[in-house]
Amino acid sequence: MNLFIYCRNKVAGWSYLYISIMAGLAAFGCYTSMYAFRKAFTAGTFDGHEYLGVDYKVWLVIAQVMGYTFSKFYGIRFISESSGKNRGKSIIKLIGISWAALLGFAVVPAPWNIAFLFINGFPLGMIWGLVFSYLEGRRNTEFMGAVMSVSLIFASGFIKTVARTVMDLLPVNEYWMPFCTGLLFVIPMLLFVALLEMVPPPTAEDQRLRTKRLPMNGSQRKKFLLNFLPGVILTIVIYVVLTVIRDLRDNFEVEIWHDLGVTDNHIYAKIDGFIALVVLTMVGFLILVRNNLKAFVIIHWMIIGGCALTGMATLLFDAHYISPITWMCMVGMGLYMAYIPYNAIFFERMIATFHYKSNIGFIMYVSDAIGYLGSVSILLFKEFGFADISWGNFFRQSAVVAAVVGVSCSMVSLLYFHQKSLKNKKKESNITLPALALDVEGGTK
Repeated sequence: MNLFIYCRNKVAGWSYLYISIMAGLAAFGCYTSMYAFRKAFTAGTFDGHEYLGVDYKVWLVIAQVMGYTFSKFYGIRFISESSGKNRGKSIIKLIGISWAALLGFAVVPAPWNIAFLFINGFPLGMIWGLVFSYLEGRRNTEFMGAVMSVSLIFASGFIKTVARTVMDLLPVNEYWMPFCTGLLFVIPMLLFVALLEMVPPPTAEDQRLRTKRLPMNGSQRKKFLLNFLPGVILTIVIYVVLTVIRDLRDNFEVEIWHDLGVTDNHIYAKIDGFIALVVLTMVGFLILVRNNLKAFVIIHWMIIGGCALTGMATLLFDAHYISPITWMCMVGMGLYMAYIPYNAIFFERMIATFHYKSNIGFIMYVSDAIGYLGSVSILLFKEFGFADISWGNFFRQSAVVAAVVGVSCSMVSLLYFHQKSLKNKKKESNITLPALALDVEGGTK
């Protein structure tokens, strides 16, 4: 009998591991495919075009990020109230709208086609919350979330490489290139969504270890914010600066590399692929830490370390101690060490640590909405206030600011959440002890 139970548990364990791997890879593939519809246009330079004194590509980036930002504000309610039904259909429908907008971008002449990048960005802002909802609230969420989040690093460089290869091999200009790149990923997108639909819901053991995830109405969202307000504010400040620096690197990576004298079209995938592997390994190992508070503390230190690495690498580069390629690699590593946890595990472990019945979608979309609003603001600030500064120099200066803000706010955030966990434990013990005393007095022990 004991042997039977042992074998049954072993089979169940291997089955759970298989599902976790399948879910993580499906989420990674789905979100990487989404990038083909979102970031392919950034592989173009659109040289020689200006409107109202602003570079045409900057207008395209601003339009798409504004659409993405509005989407994040809408997603605060849409994603947090989502019950999980029809997620697959919603993903396909949203991707279809964004792809149709890329066709409009190709057909309609500039500058009127700028509006289609806004339309393209809005539906794509909902994809993260829908895909991650398949993964959250599970024992292996760190692993699955890390695999999915690596797409944030890998996909950007990979899609740029694919997009520039499309222009090199086919008679396709910069305007048709985004639509054609999306065409290559339609079938993979459908395949990965079908795989996500096969992922079973969290088990009872998952819910016991990580707290059950539920849709949140307006009053519940307000209560959540008030309960963690200081921590939420600190988190949003950190996330805004990380989103800004990450967006600068993502949207103007071609220009930054050109400023550094590097024109290799394959450099994006090489550097980002290496960074993705390292960050995946670091985040994935957190599944070995079962204690939620301990994991939450480790995540804070990972963010602090990433911000510190970004600043230190930039100072070394300014002092001519490291090469441009080493600098871009170190800055990318530090940036994603700090940024990826917020997209994969920070809020997962936060909810599990405090046993708060909610979902990641709500707080993730609050952070995203303000983060992308900050990104748009910085783009406008740079273009209308410091247009003469190259994107490479602007990125370098922004990296130092992000490092200082990230390290200082993360330290305070760590202190706040640690103190709050101690207060929660004290409250739980105060509630439990009187109950035990009543049992003793009543003769039930």
